[in-house]
Amino acid sequence: MYYLIASCIALLLGPVFYRFFTTGTGLQKGLDGFIFVSLGGLVLIHILPELLEHGGFLAIVFVIIGLWGPTISERLFHRYSEVTHNLTLTLGITGLLLHTITDGGAMVLAQQDGNSALLALGVILHRLPVGLAIWWLLKPQVGSRWAMTVLVGMMLLTGAGYFAGEQLLAHLSLDKTVYLQAFVTGSILHVVLHQPHGNSLNDVQGKYEYQAGIGSLLGIALLFVLLIMDSGGHEHHDHSHTTEQLIAWLLTLGPVLLLSYAIASLRFKLGLSPHNKGLAQRWLQRLAGPEALVITLLLLGPSIAIIQLIGVTLVGLLLTLIKVEPTDPHLNLPESAFRFGFAHLVDRSAPWIILSLILANLIGHPSVPLSNPMVQVAVLLVLFLPMRFCNLGGAVLALSLAYSGWSIEAVMVALIAAPIFNLAQLKLMSWMQRVMLSGVILICLLGTQWLIPQWHTIIALPQELNLAALAAIALLFASSLLRLGPRKFMARIMLWKPKGHHHDHDRPSHHHEPAVTGEVHKHKHHH
Repeated sequence: MYYLIASCIALLLGPVFYRFFTTGTGLQKGLDGFIFVSLGGLVLIHILPELLEHGGFLAIVFVIIGLWGPTISERLFHRYSEVTHNLTLTLGITGLLLHTITDGGAMVLAQQDGNSALLALGVILHRLPVGLAIWWLLKPQVGSRWAMTVLVGMMLLTGAGYFAGEQLLAHLSLDKTVYLQAFVTGSILHVVLHQPHGNSLNDVQGKYEYQAGIGSLLGIALLFVLLIMDSGGHEHHDHSHTTEQLIAWLLTLGPVLLLSYAIASLRFKLGLSPHNKGLAQRWLQRLAGPEALVITLLLLGPSIAIIQLIGVTLVGLLLTLIKVEPTDPHLNLPESAFRFGFAHLVDRSAPWIILSLILANLIGHPSVPLSNPMVQVAVLLVLFLPMRFCNLGGAVLALSLAYSGWSIEAVMVALIAAPIFNLAQLKLMSWMQRVMLSGVILICLLGTQWLIPQWHTIIALPQELNLAALAAIALLFASSLLRLGPRKFMARIMLWKPKGHHHDHDRPSHHHEPAVTGEVHKHKHHH
């Protein structure tokens, strides 16, 4: 019973924190960063793996529909964009309400003999960002009364899950509602990513991104605590497997990634810059770095690295001969080689490295059967299309896939095609050029299938050194978050940059000059 009361108090802390954090623009940006990271992270590391476990790969399709469906609808039917937005918001809130029933059931399980109290503590802790997010989403649009009504509803449904026992939970089990919950999960992500009212904050110069970064770091700290509790409190094999696997990848990757950034600084010092006049040199940097080859060589072995080098050389030669320019050029290059490797390149690569680890953790999940190598390659190519992977992100994804037991063809397509096979780049090419590029990628894959190279790690460092390097990488990524703020940090990996929802529901008492800030934001991500 104490767990139930504590979880309700955690929800009610949301309005208290909201009132405190919205007293100034900087604090409000910090609140936005905290909710953006904590709620989005909860979906990715807590809800989405469970959906995959029960619904398989089809659950991901419903998540994508829930995530991008409202955006496509708003672009196609401008007149009804506000209706679409409000419907998406309603779906997202409904999903959070339904999830609270299972929270009540989880607290009952935690009280049973043999189960850890960490499970209940994890449920209580993750209610903090949920309660805060409810108030953050609803208060500026529908007022305090409706926001409080939703919070009361969440408390009542938590109580229902706690007292109703197994009968109600059986009817609302994930197996029976998995695709509905997957669609609603996508809706929650859509609402969080598109910041329904946060874009109209008076931050024209971006001077409050530091506060947003602080909020996001606090959100990451909360997620880390929840991840530890999740692995300690759940008896479920797949949860512990996922957590241990992610930590093992991070420890292995830390020193090599640090070395890659150092090599990037060195090659910049020696004159190999993204602004080189030679097209071949620019393609070499886009496809291989060559810092991405270091990750492959040390963590996947020389045979994989040689095949990757041959593949990216063939692709680079083709694109140079047919005079295709790389998309997404480097802007505002620093003069210092150290700042290039350990700040500029970190800003560009950190989101992709984080995304690659999350993706591999999800699609490499044991419950997702993708045993056929050609199916794996097809899934990855479709995944690459809406994104603009950097070479380091592709190398980390390939490493994670190899560790998850994916085929060598899938590993190779991540190494060769991830930085080039995307809609933004393909739009700059004619149909014949696209066919030629696809042909070169296919030849590389056939060669890989014929050679059947075996990957193996050629470096093994002491655990203390791995931990120190991982701590250094964490500091570099945290510095990037503080420089850019969480939304600008993650904007690189989004298909459409968030432009906000400029509807008439904004209230004068909360926002000033929405037209001006909206205009600035629209030009902010344009390259």
